Amino acid sequence: MANIRGGRVKMHKMLSELMVLLGLLGLSYGAIQRPDYDDTRNPEFLNPSWMTNIPDDQSLSEVTMAGTHNSMALYGGVYAECQTWSLPSQLRAGVRFLDIRVRNVNGNLTIHHGVSYQQAHFGQVLQGVVDFLREYPSETVLMRVKEEFSETNDIYSPVVDYIQGYAHWDLLWHSRLVPTMGEARGKLIILQDFSGPDLGMRYRSLDIADYWKIPTLLHVGEKWQNVYEHLEAAPEGNKAQIFLTYSSGAGVFAFPRAVAQRINAQLYDYLRAKTDLNQRLGIICMDFPAAPIIQMITDFNFIDVIKRRQAFDPVSSKASWTQTISSLKTDMTKHFNVTVWANVMLMYLI
Repeated sequence: MANIRGGRVKMHKMLSELMVLLGLLGLSYGAIQRPDYDDTRNPEFLNPSWMTNIPDDQSLSEVTMAGTHNSMALYGGVYAECQTWSLPSQLRAGVRFLDIRVRNVNGNLTIHHGVSYQQAHFGQVLQGVVDFLREYPSETVLMRVKEEFSETNDIYSPVVDYIQGYAHWDLLWHSRLVPTMGEARGKLIILQDFSGPDLGMRYRSLDIADYWKIPTLLHVGEKWQNVYEHLEAAPEGNKAQIFLTYSSGAGVFAFPRAVAQRINAQLYDYLRAKTDLNQRLGIICMDFPAAPIIQMITDFNFIDVIKRRQAFDPVSSKASWTQTISSLKTDMTKHFNVTVWANVMLMYLI
């Protein structure tokens, strides 16, 4: 009898440690919607035409905007998922930079994040952008296109075929040069991260900070330092060059959700503390952004919106212990059904 009780105690301890471990890796019970971080299905509010008020003669390199990393990565579990909003929802929330990864299989371009197929193809992405720009011709969309989970090094022709089938050539910006806002309105700007003749701008022509390898959550501080330094350099950097800062990151022991919950909070506090809104920060590319932080980023383009920032409550720096624990709990029913398994085991052992 004593052996049975001892076994139960050990099993309880193992299950508890497993739950804590998975929580620290970044799984969470249910969805979270904070001013900086949102993994619910819909944005808190929309801002689909914010570029209307950008002067036509302003260079796009001097526009501050929000972007999404692995924009279509909505499926595949905790290692693969980087967003929860659909492409139309992202654009309507104010996102203007998309990070699109395509797998080339005999000319068919499917959307992937690593091995995880994202239940979409490149044509659907193009159609989504076309529909958005037709509805909001005052806007522009920048789209990085990169090959992923295939090594053909030959996606130029398939990309052209998809553009011809789902968009039209007049939709594209046909130059390596950075356009003005007036030139960019209603246009899709391809940031070409693959070989071949020019389809638009070259992705590598941007000033990019993408320190994405985060081995564990203990390394989040190093990631934030990289983000901070690049954002601090952007206002005084080359005005003819677009700055692109990725706040995203992941690793075996640091899932995208866990990193985003921490980095987005620091980013929000950093932006909120700035007093000079009229400065360019470039593109800030995030995992699981929230509508308020997207709004805060776009507000840097306008001097007269400083009071708007006061409408938002601060996040992690003043979050309660309960909120912090809540953000670390494990969404085991959603991923691997670990919670169900654990509950059954506990019931059996009690």
